[in-house]
Amino acid sequence: MIQDKISPKTRETIFIILLLLLPFLSPAMALFTGLIVAFTIGNPFIQHNSIFTKILLQASVVGLGFGMNLTEAWEAGKTGFVFTLFSITLTMVLGIWLGKLLKINTNTRTLISGGTAICGGSAIAAIGPVINAKDSDMTVALGTIFTLNAIALFIFPPLGNLLGMDDTQFGYWCAIAIHDTSSVVGAAAERSELALQIATTTKLIRALWIIPLSLIIAVVYNRKGEGGQGKKKITIPWFIFLYIIAMVIATYVPQGEAIYSQLTSIARYGMIYTLFLIGSGMSWKSLKEVGARPILLGVLLWIIISVTAALVILYM
Repeated sequence: MIQDKISPKTRETIFIILLLLLPFLSPAMALFTGLIVAFTIGNPFIQHNSIFTKILLQASVVGLGFGMNLTEAWEAGKTGFVFTLFSITLTMVLGIWLGKLLKINTNTRTLISGGTAICGGSAIAAIGPVINAKDSDMTVALGTIFTLNAIALFIFPPLGNLLGMDDTQFGYWCAIAIHDTSSVVGAAAERSELALQIATTTKLIRALWIIPLSLIIAVVYNRKGEGGQGKKKITIPWFIFLYIIAMVIATYVPQGEAIYSQLTSIARYGMIYTLFLIGSGMSWKSLKEVGARPILLGVLLWIIISVTAALVILYM
């Protein structure tokens, strides 16, 4: 391997330089860059990678809460609530069922289902620590979600036109069938301001489901215990409650809007670093253990939800 030909000091220097360049990369590119590091020079700080990833990931999720406004999201997205509840329930049920059929481990199918059901990377970031997911599970889930997001950004606008959707219908479709908020906004903005407003507000309502879903998953996982055998003490995901507090503060203490904006920006950068660390912690061995079936699950789930949501929106 390349890392065997490079001195530890050189590897550390390259790694630090990459850390300095990360703020200029997108989340997907950060993950991809981390993977390149893992499969070439290797992560020189691999012994500390897991703990750093967990802390940074949870802190970033809490920081993103400062970018939410409960009142505005709820008032503007009441109609989208029905679509959101339907899609989340359908996605989680289908994901678990298809994951079992494909013989995918519980953690991976839960992450992919949650990411598809709610808001992509943010949902995976929130659920991952709750279920103690491995880096390999996180990487496969995130990689699948980001790839599908990139595709959706380009194909949804022409597909919406082809299906004869009006601006309102297209906005709802984007919010339900596209995972991450950035891609939702990008696709809807291609259509109109109305489509963008509906897509954004509906997506905000959808993102709120990170909280109950994470808590439900925490209870279910801890009741089953390792391998689904017996019960163990419930581990409360405290960072989810901090996420709630952040949203409450951002909503009801508007005087700190400038500070909240900065915190949200820092959190987004935190997510970028988290993705890089997750990618850099991978190995060929761990990827072989995961296999291609989780990616197939993500693709199938996305297609089913996109088609179902389009049919419901067009003919309800």
